[in-house]
Amino acid sequence: MAQEIILESTITCPECGHVKTETMPTDACQWFYECENCHAVLRPKAGDCCVFW
Repeated sequence: MAQEIILESTITCPECGHVKTETMPTDACQWFYECENCHAVLRPKAGDCCVFW
């Protein structure tokens, strides 16, 4: 039985609380994400390689 991969993720900026649903790239790991509201640069949590984890 194959599991469905969910590519949609809701990212919440820890600086300003802005929420946006984004699509995870399937061809690369995303090392950072810039909040479109306050422009804070979000990075993966310690031990993670992608902001979408």
